[in-house]
Amino acid sequence: MYRIIAGFLLLLASHHAVFAQTPTITQQAAMNNISHLNDFQVIEFRRYLIKDGGRANFAAYFETYFPEAFQQLGAIAFGQFGERKNPNAFTWLRGFKNMDARAIVNGAFYYGPVWKEHKSVLNDLMVDSDNVMLLRPLDQGSGVTVLPAVDPVREMQGAKGIVLAQIFAIKNGEVEQFAERAAASFAGYREAGVRQAGVLVTLDANNNFPQLPVRTDGPYLVWLGIVEDDRMLESRFNPLAERASKELVASGMLRTAPELVILDPTKRSRLRWLGE
Repeated sequence: MYRIIAGFLLLLASHHAVFAQTPTITQQAAMNNISHLNDFQVIEFRRYLIKDGGRANFAAYFETYFPEAFQQLGAIAFGQFGERKNPNAFTWLRGFKNMDARAIVNGAFYYGPVWKEHKSVLNDLMVDSDNVMLLRPLDQGSGVTVLPAVDPVREMQGAKGIVLAQIFAIKNGEVEQFAERAAASFAGYREAGVRQAGVLVTLDANNNFPQLPVRTDGPYLVWLGIVEDDRMLESRFNPLAERASKELVASGMLRTAPELVILDPTKRSRLRWLGE
C-alpha cells in the first residue's frame, strides 16, 4: 500500500513538473504568429445601431461566430467595440487586401453557410447598419494595427484599454494639406503615451459590393489611438485632443467640428491595450 501511494505521489509530482515547465507564449511570439496579417489597404469603419438593450447580446453573437470566418477568407476584423456615448452603438473595423478582395470575401461570407445560419438573429437585433466609411491608410505606415487575437487562457478577463477614433470631415481637395497640418497634433498624442493605431482617409472607389452600402459624404480623415484607462484618457489625451480640435478647426480646412468616438473593446477585440 505504501508503494502504491508513493508511486501515485511521484506520478503527480512528475505531472505537475511538466505543466510548470510548459513555456507560455510571449507577446513577441504572438506578434510573430500574425506577421502574415498585414497590408490591408481597404478598411471599413462600421457603426451599427442596435435595438435598445441588445448591444451586449449582439457583441456576444458577433465575436463568437464571425472574426475567424472573415480571417479564413483573407479579411480581418481589427476590433469591435461599444461606443461609450451611445449605448445602442456597436462599432467594428474590417480590413481587406484590396477592393477586388473586398468583393470576393463579402460574396463568400454573405452568401455562405456561417452568415446563413446566424443572420436572422443578428439582423433582428439591428436597427441600422449603413453608417460605414470606406477608408484606406493615409500612407504606407499608417494602416490599422493588427494585434494578436485575445488569448482565452492568458487573457481570461478579455480585452482591456480604450480605443479612440477622432473623425475629421475635410473640405474637398484639402486632404493632404490637412494631414500635414494634423501630423503635429498626432505626434503630441504619441509623446503623451497614446498608442497610435492608424491614420485613415476616405477611399475614393466605387462600391463593388452594393449589398453593403457605404457613405459617400466624404472626404474624411480618421485617426485611431489606444489608451490604457480612463485616467490616461482624461489626464493625457483629452486636453491635447481639445486643443488640437480648436487649432484644426481654425485652419479652415474642415467642414464641421471633429468628432471623438470613445470605444470600449468587447471581450475578444484584437484592437486593445496590451502590456509592454
